[in-house]
Order: sequence, then structure tokens, then C-alpha cells
Amino acid sequence: MFEYATWNSKNSSNGPTSKMEFLKLEIKAELENVTDLAPAGDDFEYSFKVICNSCHEEHKKFVTMKRSETRNISNSRGSAHLVWRCGNCKKESSASFVAEPSKPYSAESNGQFATLLKMECRGLEFTDFAPKGRWTCKGETGTSFSDVELEDDDWVDYDEKAKVDVRISDIESRWTRA
Repeated sequence: MFEYATWNSKNSSNGPTSKMEFLKLEIKAELENVTDLAPAGDDFEYSFKVICNSCHEEHKKFVTMKRSETRNISNSRGSAHLVWRCGNCKKESSASFVAEPSKPYSAESNGQFATLLKMECRGLEFTDFAPKGRWTCKGETGTSFSDVELEDDDWVDYDEKAKVDVRISDIESRWTRA
């Protein structure tokens, strides 16, 4: 469970009165002859597990969200990339990507955790990440691979230009406070 900051009129003139936390998603993978692993564009659909900060119930299914889509928050003029209502306590929570773009996972980080993205969360926490969807990466000689699938925790291809096998395996993730 993460700790979170509380915004109120005493410590912020521009923040709403709600619990807010910034979390970062870190990934770790074994890269062989590739670098710059990243989600394929702003339309990439991220899959996360969530837990309600109000009743501490973990949602059984993964929720999905995209940088390219926002939803209105009930009883507010604001919007978020994810607006989620807990099935247990019915409290509405939200999360948004922090404006900075995702950072590609580079060969320099190989086998170590590195930040992929940051999120602003209100009333929920993320507990897991599924690397579903289409990813991209580059061979060490610059060859682009645009159809990388990581759902099986292992991706293998061949770099014609460098004449070597390329591979991404042992994918792990973790959420930490930003």
C-alpha cells in the first residue's frame, strides 16, 4: 500500500480537496541485441490492476486506459484518462498520465528496473501491469521492430541488417511512489 499526499485549501491554492498520489511504473527486461523498448504510440492501451483506497478492495479484472482518451469526472469540470467506480464501495476514483511522455526502456537499463511512465492517481492505486498490446524496439544497428508482442513474456525475431537474433524476455514490473 502506498502513502499519499492530501491536498486542501491550507496547503494549495489550486489543488482540489481530495487524496492525490503520483506513482511511477517501472519495468525490467532482458534485452538481447535490441534497445528502446516502448509502447507503440499514444493509442497504446495500457492494462493495469487497481485497488480502491477507500475500501481497499482489489478489482479482479485489469482496467485499460490510453493517453489519447479522456473521460469526464462525475460532479466535476475535470477529466482523467481513467475514471473508475469501485464495485464494492461505489466510490469514484480517477487516474491520469503525467504530461511527460513514456521513456523507452534502453539497453543501458538491461536487467534493471527503469521508469516507463508516471501517473497521477486520486482514490485508487495501481498494483499490477500487463504488457499487452503492440510495442516497438530498435536493433543495435538501428533496425526498427514495430510489431513486438510481449504477452507471452518472450519475443524473438531476427535482425537482417546486423545478422543476429534479437530477443526480449523476463519482463517484470513494479509500481513505486514518484
